[in-house]
Amino acid sequence: MAEAYITGIGAYLPGEPVDNEQLMARLADGTTRSARLGRQALAANGIRTRHYAVDDRGRTLMLNEELAAKAARQALADRGLPVSAVRMLATGTTQGDVLVPGFASMVHGRLGGGPMELLSAAGVCASSMAALKAAVTAVRLASRSLAAGGTACPADNPEPLDAGFLRWTLSDGAGAVVVEPRPRPGGLSLRVDWMHLVSHAHEHAVCMGAGLTPGTTPQPGTTWQDQQDKQGQQDGPRLRQDMSALPALIDLGVAEYTALVEAGRIDPGTEHVLCHYSAEHFRARLISRLREAGHDPDESRWFTNLATAGNTGAASIFVMLEAVRPRLRAGDRVLLVVPESGRFTLAFAQLTCLEAETGRRPSRAELAASPLGCSAGAGTEGAGTGALGELAVAWADFQRMLSRAPIVARIEDGTVTLDDYRRLLLNLRQQVVDGGRWISLAAASFSAGKFWLRSAAIQHAAAEHRDFQLLEHDYAAAGGDPRDMAVTPANIGSAALSAYMFHRAGQPDPVDLLGAMFVIEGLGARNAAGWADRLQLHLGLADEQVSFLRYHADGDDEHFEVLRSALTSGLLDDAAMAAIARTARVVARLYALQLEELDHV
Repeated sequence: MAEAYITGIGAYLPGEPVDNEQLMARLADGTTRSARLGRQALAANGIRTRHYAVDDRGRTLMLNEELAAKAARQALADRGLPVSAVRMLATGTTQGDVLVPGFASMVHGRLGGGPMELLSAAGVCASSMAALKAAVTAVRLASRSLAAGGTACPADNPEPLDAGFLRWTLSDGAGAVVVEPRPRPGGLSLRVDWMHLVSHAHEHAVCMGAGLTPGTTPQPGTTWQDQQDKQGQQDGPRLRQDMSALPALIDLGVAEYTALVEAGRIDPGTEHVLCHYSAEHFRARLISRLREAGHDPDESRWFTNLATAGNTGAASIFVMLEAVRPRLRAGDRVLLVVPESGRFTLAFAQLTCLEAETGRRPSRAELAASPLGCSAGAGTEGAGTGALGELAVAWADFQRMLSRAPIVARIEDGTVTLDDYRRLLLNLRQQVVDGGRWISLAAASFSAGKFWLRSAAIQHAAAEHRDFQLLEHDYAAAGGDPRDMAVTPANIGSAALSAYMFHRAGQPDPVDLLGAMFVIEGLGARNAAGWADRLQLHLGLADEQVSFLRYHADGDDEHFEVLRSALTSGLLDDAAMAAIARTARVVARLYALQLEELDHV
């Protein structure tokens, strides 16, 4: 594990924060017993807000696999990598949406990408650490199994304390990390120094489980598949916990921590300690027991976001890691600690923060993902250096920005609506109309010494100037009113992008606009086909309703080859190539802003 690095971190908490007053309204049934249990649980767990993937009527809003895919996309976006770069997807969860297939298969199906190795780790809170040790990502969802969608139990069948306490404690969320064999070229990396996972199931009965009574041993005919409730429905999914056994888990965790300190693996001076626990009062007991064992923990170094994110179970350790990241500095160490109550499993990991490499030299994955492909690694300066390498980095950053645009996220995760698609076309129109115009202006701005670029620009303008008609056709075919196109003003991002492009096109010999073409034509060559596929899959659109995207998926490949030839011709000096890279970065940001603004118009 010495050569494994966490290079991207993501987390996703569904919906708006639910505070304690709102939670009481959801879960309390108006009885004194219910109100008392709620007050006791909230006082003990210390949680002020949490998130749920169900609404206040108990209706499921998001699947476990959806949360996982969103967290994974956040982690990939943080790293600046496309889903196609993933080679292994390891998932950890307590309860998936279905019994079969495995959870990793369901997440892969929703996440997309290419062929990849899968691993589904099952368990309770330490399943994510098991998935991390296996390789890549971890996710978790809890609330749908917590019974009754927030409704109260019948008065003649009061809810057991062990199940009721969990209903006031568990929250929904997902966390993910990207693991690579090398540090990321830019930004913070976390080297995985070591991991330690150990089960003590041979000494302890089940403490937390679903489908059996905690503290008992399953017998033939007594599992959740055999049991029926009074209505004839299977009564297995409800999570329950033997709360009386939890002090023993704390003692076991302190003993394991002590052993790792004595073995020289844990340094008590570690800068950041992230420990998963389900309730705030366990933190106080843990710190107290550590002191009794001869340790002197510095509580200022023990980070938690339990109060605001809630107890997200297996996801919590990565949700914490994502939240603590702004505090991390080069050289800092991070200790991850997850005591799992399921049948007493303990998981530890130590990470070391590494400084970002200077110069933003792209990784092999970024070079491969660039529309220039292997061309970005060519040149006498070495693979990935120089302006072509900068373009590869700009492309990776552009993909990261795109994935964070809500409209793109909805296209990718399958939640896009027909109205979303129409708004996308409506908001792209101004930029598409202006495209042919600024290319024509650029052609007129080239001097005789750049005649070859003038010719290329003229040809490109001729091919582009009617593209808006395809877009208008698709808008009408998707149910939009064609008259909207003429009266809808450009959004903030579109206006900024067009203003910048016309400004640059009017400068003498605007060679730097090749950087703009790199971004825009690259988008068509690399993203348009995938977006068209997903729109057709999730919205049932016909080919004639996505003709604009299909045209650019095919036509921009040809345009990009012309651009590739120009960028790799050797006819452009270092100053021109630097200007091209800079304009690529500016256009990438403005194009992403254009898409982000779709949700603000």
